[in-house]
Amino acid sequence: MAVVLRGGITGGFLHHRRDASSVITRRISSVKAAGGGINPTVAVERATWLPGLNPPPYLDGNLAGDYGFDPLGLGEDPESLKWYVQAELVHSRFAMLGVAGILFTDLLRTTGIRNLPVWYEAGAVKFDFASTKTLIVVQFLLMGFAETKRYMDFVSPGSQAKEGSFFFGLEAALEGLEPGYPGGPLLNPLGLAKDVQNAHDWKLKEIKNGRLAMMAMLGFFVQASVTHTGPIDNLVEHLSNPWHKTIIQTLFTSTS
Repeated sequence: MAVVLRGGITGGFLHHRRDASSVITRRISSVKAAGGGINPTVAVERATWLPGLNPPPYLDGNLAGDYGFDPLGLGEDPESLKWYVQAELVHSRFAMLGVAGILFTDLLRTTGIRNLPVWYEAGAVKFDFASTKTLIVVQFLLMGFAETKRYMDFVSPGSQAKEGSFFFGLEAALEGLEPGYPGGPLLNPLGLAKDVQNAHDWKLKEIKNGRLAMMAMLGFFVQASVTHTGPIDNLVEHLSNPWHKTIIQTLFTSTS
């Protein structure tokens, strides 16, 4: 139930942001140049997260998904801004994978196709093919390797795509346009981001979906804490009585 309303609220917010602040035009008045000439009026179109907002100067709109949102000023330092961009990108990808995994396994569980635990109890399950300690060690090794290579490419862009760079030259098959966006025949077999313009469009779509996925994960956490069940169960309960099984009634009954 909450997942439906959350999706509606989030979708409505994004729609409002596109409609109400999709174009904020700032006109720079004509001024006389030093030689006595007149510079023409320049119109700069810039979408911002809040209508009428003047974004900070260090957020100039060149970054994918940049709508001038930085109320704490975390991106004032250029090096810190680069790191925050990479951090958001990684969290977005993990959130998208997490949302897809939770919904898929929860659908299998609720339909009875597979006998699976609810997603927030899956970590306590002991699997037959390997012990929990073995799985943790394997995860640390694989994730540690991937994150180390990602950080090395962030510090020295392009260094991990060179032949023979530690892992049998596999990195050359993952070479992308810039750090954080690996490509090559393994991760971009269809060549969707071959040029800069296509790459920017796909980066914008990815970060928008990633931010929505992070909000969805937050909703899943709240749902699990309040309703003690999965998102599919919440959705089915909401659809059974849409006017009375909503997030408002659920939160009210859980606190009373």
